Amino acid sequence: MGKLHEYLSLVKFSHSVFALPFALIALVIAEKGMPSPKLLLFVVLAAVSARTAAMGFNRWVDRDLDAANPRTRGREIPSGKISPRAALLLVALSSFVFIAVTYALNPLAFRLSPVVLGVLLGYSFTKRFTWACHLVLGLALSLAPLGAWIASRGSLEGISIPILLALAVLTWVAGFDVIYSCQDESFDRGLGLQSIPARFGIPKSLRISSLLHVLTVLFLLILGFVAGLGLFWWLGVGFTALLLVYEHRLVRPDDLSKVQAAFFTMNGMVSVLLAMLTFLDVLL
Repeated sequence: MGKLHEYLSLVKFSHSVFALPFALIALVIAEKGMPSPKLLLFVVLAAVSARTAAMGFNRWVDRDLDAANPRTRGREIPSGKISPRAALLLVALSSFVFIAVTYALNPLAFRLSPVVLGVLLGYSFTKRFTWACHLVLGLALSLAPLGAWIASRGSLEGISIPILLALAVLTWVAGFDVIYSCQDESFDRGLGLQSIPARFGIPKSLRISSLLHVLTVLFLLILGFVAGLGLFWWLGVGFTALLLVYEHRLVRPDDLSKVQAAFFTMNGMVSVLLAMLTFLDVLL
C-alpha cells in the first residue's frame, strides 16, 4: 500500500479532478443523458491511463530539474522512492492501456490515440524552448472532452460543442498553471527555462492568467447557447466565474502563500461543480 501511495503521488492522481470531469461533461452532452456503464468505464479508463502516462513521463523528463529545485526535490524520483526505470515502465503500461481502450471504443478513437499521446508526452519538453508551455499543457488537458465526444459518437459529428468545451479547458488550465508557475519564477529564469512568469514577471503574469480565465467563462457561455443547455448549466457557469474571481483574489505579486489553495482547491471545485450541474441539466 505504501508503494501504491508513492506511485499515485508520482502521477498526482488527485489532479485527475481537473480533466476527468470535463470528459464526463462532454460525454453526457454527446449521449444526451447517462452513458452506458461500459462506455462510461472506457472513457474513465482512457482519461486516467492517458493522464498517468503524461504525468509519469513529465516526472521522468524533469527528474534532474526537480532534484535541483528546493520546492520539488522531495518528489518520488529525485528522493529515490521510485526509480527512473520504474517510472518509464509505468508510462509504457499506461500508454498501452490507453491505446487498448481506444481500440475497444471505435476506429476513429484508435487512429487518433498516437496523436493524443504525442501531445501529452511532448508537453514535458516545452518549457525548455517556449514560454507558451502553459498553453500546451492546456491543450493536453483539453483533449479530454474531445476524446470523450469521439468515444461516444465515433465520428466528428457535432464537433463544435466539444471544441468550445476544449477551448474553455485550454484557457482555464493555462490560466491556473501560470499562477502555479509563479512559485518557480526565479528558479526558471536562473536555469534558462521558459515560462510566462520567467518571461514577463509575476505581476504581468497574474494579469495574463486573469485574461485567460475571462476567456474560459466566455467559451462556456458560448457553449451554453450552441448546445442549448438550460438553467443548471448557467448556474454552473456563474459559480465557475465566481470561483475564478476568488482564485485570483488569493494571490498577489507580493504574496504567493496561497498558491496551493488557488491552484488545487478552487480549480477542483470548478471542475466538479460544473460537472455536477451539467449532469443535472442534461438528465433533468
